[in-house]
Amino acid sequence: MKFTGYLLFALAVNILVGFSASAQEDTENADAAIKMKLEALLGMEVESVSSSPISGLREVFTSRGLFYVSNDSKYFVQARVFNLDEGMRNETDAALAGKRKDGVMEFAPSSIEFKADDEKYVVSVYTDITCGYCRKFHDEIDDLNHMGITVRYLAFPRAGLNSQNYTDMVSVWCAEEPTEALTDAKAGERVTAAQCENQVAEHYRFGQQVGVQGTPYIILDNGTLIPGYKPAADLLQILQNAS
Repeated sequence: MKFTGYLLFALAVNILVGFSASAQEDTENADAAIKMKLEALLGMEVESVSSSPISGLREVFTSRGLFYVSNDSKYFVQARVFNLDEGMRNETDAALAGKRKDGVMEFAPSSIEFKADDEKYVVSVYTDITCGYCRKFHDEIDDLNHMGITVRYLAFPRAGLNSQNYTDMVSVWCAEEPTEALTDAKAGERVTAAQCENQVAEHYRFGQQVGVQGTPYIILDNGTLIPGYKPAADLLQILQNAS
């Protein structure tokens, strides 16, 4: 009897393992079909396909942002998903927050950093040298640093990647002293042409992927996205509340 019990148990385990492997294979095949269809029909690069909060829909992160696609790859949904049982939590933004958090960490070495001596917080700020409110934000950079806020600037040339705006921002990022060049450019001084290996275009494309629609846009270290200019005191309060 004991041997028979072991045999039945082993058989049950093998069935479960086989079912799990089959289900995993089905999911991988479905995700591959979603990726192939979106890239072929919509011309967007699919970076990842994963589960979503909604049964029957997969969450798809692409070169154009976050979307949802039915498991059978028939329906494409562009929407924000809110969880009614969790105080109207924005599930779409929660997913994007994780992408933003990873992205700003990856781009930290290519940012232009104004570091606080007594660092308590770090924010990544999408900026444009022609943006009035970006200049206003930068006018407070000393106050922000004194408050313990390190600012890492990421490039977002609002005129696009085929513009003089983009060329000038590349020159700023490639300057011998990028912090000085950025400060001078935001003060309205002429930008000295410079070229180097840079990630200005990558900054811009990533910003578009994760919801940046203009400048300044502020990303906290937890991935929260804050649109528009915030005075130094207000930003400090936001950071204190978020910590």
